[in-house]
Amino acid sequence: MRADPAALAPERLLVFEVRGSVNNFAAAVQRVPGLELIDEEELGSDDDKEPVAYLLVPDARALAELLSLWRRWNADQLQFGETPWRGVFELLRDLRPWGPQDRVQRLDASFLAEEIEGRSEDELVPLEIELIYRASEVQAQAREDEVRAAVSARGGQIISRARLPDIAYHALLVDLPVRAIREIIGRAEGGIANLEPVMHIRPQSLATTIEIEDVTDAGAPAAVGELREPILALLDGVPVAAHPLLAAHLVVDDQFDLEPNAPVDQRVHGTAMASLLVHGDRNNPAPALPRRIHVVPVMGAGDCFPARRLVVDIIFLAIRAMREGADATAPGVLIVNLSLGNERRPFQSSLSAWARLLDRLAYRYGILFLVSAGNVRETFGVPAFATGTAFEDADAAARCDGTLTAIGNLMADRRIFSPSEAINAVTVGASNDDWVSAADRRAARTLIDPFPGIRAANPSSALGPGFARSVKPDILMPGGREHLRQIRTDDHVFVRPAPSTRPAGLKVAAPRTGGTGIAEGYSGGTSGATALASRTCHRIHDALEAAYPDFAGLPHIQRAVLLKALLVHPARWPDDIAARIKAIIGPVGGHHSHIKDSIRRFLGFGYVDADDAVTCAEDRATFWAVGELSRDRVATVRVPVPAVMSGQARPHSLSATLAWFTPVQPGRKSYRSVRLKLLDPAEAGMLSVSPRSLQPDGNQTNRGTIFMRCWEGDRAPVVGPEMTIDLVVQRDPDPGTPIDEAVPFGLAVTIAMPGIVGLYTQVAQRLGIAPRQPG
Repeated sequence: MRADPAALAPERLLVFEVRGSVNNFAAAVQRVPGLELIDEEELGSDDDKEPVAYLLVPDARALAELLSLWRRWNADQLQFGETPWRGVFELLRDLRPWGPQDRVQRLDASFLAEEIEGRSEDELVPLEIELIYRASEVQAQAREDEVRAAVSARGGQIISRARLPDIAYHALLVDLPVRAIREIIGRAEGGIANLEPVMHIRPQSLATTIEIEDVTDAGAPAAVGELREPILALLDGVPVAAHPLLAAHLVVDDQFDLEPNAPVDQRVHGTAMASLLVHGDRNNPAPALPRRIHVVPVMGAGDCFPARRLVVDIIFLAIRAMREGADATAPGVLIVNLSLGNERRPFQSSLSAWARLLDRLAYRYGILFLVSAGNVRETFGVPAFATGTAFEDADAAARCDGTLTAIGNLMADRRIFSPSEAINAVTVGASNDDWVSAADRRAARTLIDPFPGIRAANPSSALGPGFARSVKPDILMPGGREHLRQIRTDDHVFVRPAPSTRPAGLKVAAPRTGGTGIAEGYSGGTSGATALASRTCHRIHDALEAAYPDFAGLPHIQRAVLLKALLVHPARWPDDIAARIKAIIGPVGGHHSHIKDSIRRFLGFGYVDADDAVTCAEDRATFWAVGELSRDRVATVRVPVPAVMSGQARPHSLSATLAWFTPVQPGRKSYRSVRLKLLDPAEAGMLSVSPRSLQPDGNQTNRGTIFMRCWEGDRAPVVGPEMTIDLVVQRDPDPGTPIDEAVPFGLAVTIAMPGIVGLYTQVAQRLGIAPRQPG
């Protein structure tokens, strides 16, 4: 029994529609002899609207027997020996064979209905048909031909196809007339939704978008010296490559011939993201990156995905062309920025094919993908305030609490967008930060700041959790101080996130609409936050390369997992907003892990300050290590503790972040095939530290591919002259089929005691490290 039907055989699947608590259902399953729950974590969370689990049975006879058992239970006729099933059946809405309602799920049907509204019956509309993956090429082609025939019989046509064995993906992009789509929505008998080869039918993927507001002339760009080869790639819209702020910095690799059909004044998304990668927020002047950026446009006119291609196929081909073979276009790339998502695929327990692809490519090529969580910009009500005036006039605490309550009531409808559930990627949410001047900030008079004076996730920043209830988003980075605009008032005020503007946004290069000159404007959201996270990764790489001559010689995958660890390492929950989420959303009276679950949905591991991730300080020392672990093995990393801390009764901390890429394979018993963790150090007592209260619960941080723990205290530690702390990295037994590969990991460890100058120098001397580089 498992939560994701990918790479299974639906003709032998029974669908358990769960009612109530997923955890209670998992416990009931474990009490049935012979029924194996593959991975309880993968079942999803209790706030999934219609949770389901899939039971793969050996044959048609077993399927019929279980359906008979379900019918007997409904008739109160269970026989001796069958009573353990009672606990499972009591928690079900229904038990049925895989069928049309699984192929056309409710959310997809609603998107399709919106797509055809107002169109004529003969008008062709694109949609994606994912087929049941068959390993045999002969069988796969026969099933595809069956679907092709059904499409043609209804006056449709095949636009494109893709078959990717590595992720068990086989799909068709088709044009169908509106009348045939109505048949699909209604799951009509004998229609395409009833075809045995069909796995899912969904509307064509729709790219997340941004706007650039308040476009003005910019000053002349700074002179650019010689730039090195790229380590960072941007998969995005077509940029204005000739923009004076960008021209020297971009290598545009137009693999899909999208540039000729993209009007220059519509090249918004790619231009803004390229600008943030190269320069950061232009309100916060900083040196440009010292390397060029490899840009592969994957969105064309209007910043839309190409109309005649499957987006999963496009991403696969783009990465393969960059990294594979003698003709690789960007062999040095190890960071890929994906400030993109599919608005029509919010994550609900089952991984998207796009996310599965990123997980596979990350491990195969040693690439760190940074993916935006997505922005939910729909209107929402704030019941705490009767009118917009009352909302605006409220004090900061009341405004914050009212907004949090409103969003908390809608958490299940504000989930992260595909592919941000990818477990090997770092998913980035947007915090309400920017570098807007106080004078410009005062200009936002018609808008409402929901979190005045409080660092929080932006109201539109999509919420976790991720796959198997892992921490998602992983981190928050600045996405502009998002404001709210009053839309209407019924029995209370309804608001919508406002676009980024001069008073609340990130300053970026922009297309020029008419006229000449160097244009820039304002953008933001999770797309901008992700670009700033990728820029930070690049800066970390630059700092390591400058300080450690051998760093550049490490394998791609070891550098990538180390960058992953070092990027997330400084993340912390801001105390004020974490406390408010605990008080407002709770659950009130809930177990501490349930309360922390609410906090991490908003904040992930926490907010990351880019300078903390990159720069050195005299009162803290950060260590790093890379390695690989074979099955059932451990690695011990010995960290020196500076004697200067001894006897100092002042706040101090030890923090450690472990990151890795897991091999993945759809159809395996557990999708996340390898699990690593850090054991609590035995020396924590001598260092007078204990686990930080404001961080994800230990069981929550152990569900993805990042494991973070922070210990802190303010009592005087006892530190001997050669004291060390042993951090043990452990590879747990592989769930399901053992994985033979040794898995690479990166580890970041920081010891800090604010105000104790010389801490860094002392540990550097013990390790025999040369003086650090400036900055």
